[in-house]
Amino acid sequence: MHYIWKEWKENIRGKGLWLAFSIIVLLSVSILFRSTPLSFDSGFYVLLINLFDTIIYFIPILCLFIGAFSIFQEKEQKTLIMLLTKKDHYASFLIKKSLGIYAVVLAPLLIWFFIYLFLLKFNFQLDFKGYFIFIVAIVCMAIVFLQMGTAVGSFSRSRMQIIGYTIFIWFYFFFLHDFILLSFLPDVTHENVKLFSAVYFLNPLQAVRMFIETGTGVYSFGHMSRLLQAFMWTKPGFFLLGNLVFWLVVSSLTAIIFHRKEGFE
Repeated sequence: MHYIWKEWKENIRGKGLWLAFSIIVLLSVSILFRSTPLSFDSGFYVLLINLFDTIIYFIPILCLFIGAFSIFQEKEQKTLIMLLTKKDHYASFLIKKSLGIYAVVLAPLLIWFFIYLFLLKFNFQLDFKGYFIFIVAIVCMAIVFLQMGTAVGSFSRSRMQIIGYTIFIWFYFFFLHDFILLSFLPDVTHENVKLFSAVYFLNPLQAVRMFIETGTGVYSFGHMSRLLQAFMWTKPGFFLLGNLVFWLVVSSLTAIIFHRKEGFE
């Protein structure tokens, strides 16, 4: 609780969190206005997919920056050294700090999307299950990239390094990951399609997208080819859960192993 309160006081005075939150609010409102001509019955699902396709470009990089600069700020203010000299291991500090970052970022996000649901009520027939799936997907995506951001902030020695690493991670998951897999696509067979599928869904954006599209009924598993059935060898929810656990573990271990106590060494 101390870390959550500390994180909140630091972010409420800064501009980063409120700038990120205002961008998401403006995007959500603009998508709502653009979707008003849609039908009352089916427009809700179209709006959710359009909203997801829009904010997916912003939430990852915003969460990366928030997580990275939150950790790096502890180095700049020399509070990290003070905390670690009190016999507090870096792993313990990282867990508490991460929970504080989650609470500060996710609380305003969840409050806004609750208000947003109320606004949607006047324009569309609501599907609470579909909206809950959308919220779960957004929260999982935010947690993954916040944790990646804490790793970047842990091993970075300057703000310029944070900017460089963050842009590279964002660019990799949006473009390079799928581009690299495309080069292996002609070699995919029934024998190795599960391995290809596992690597494909290591991309958090693809795991989240599949979870939303299947959960809202936009994409169906009916009438799939044998190869595609083998590719989807488990439910999208398990792909998302596995992706979440994998990146939380990898990001945390990276932050613990390669962390630097000071900003400039």
